[in-house]
Amino acid sequence: MGCIHYSVIAELPDVPTRDRYLRWLRQGHLQGVLDGGAISAKILLLDGPEIRIQTSYRFSDRAAFDQYEREFAPALRADGLERFGAASGVRFERSVGEEISEG
Repeated sequence: MGCIHYSVIAELPDVPTRDRYLRWLRQGHLQGVLDGGAISAKILLLDGPEIRIQTSYRFSDRAAFDQYEREFAPALRADGLERFGAASGVRFERSVGEEISEG
């Protein structure tokens, strides 16, 4: 089995919200996911007319990701929704996939 890649794309309504979101990611959220079992984490500012930030996490295997989902993700997601819920105008999209090759 390959590594598991977990990605969250946040579409943000404006630059001040983007800046608050980046600050939140850098000041603890990424470290929380790493502490929960991820072996790497990246922040990407995506190209395009919308303001979109992608956070990408890599887990060693499905078991590590499943443990993260059970034990760590609920609290981390609750914190994110408290700060950037629907009223903030932020929209989230998540994806999970298994690495099948590396170039």
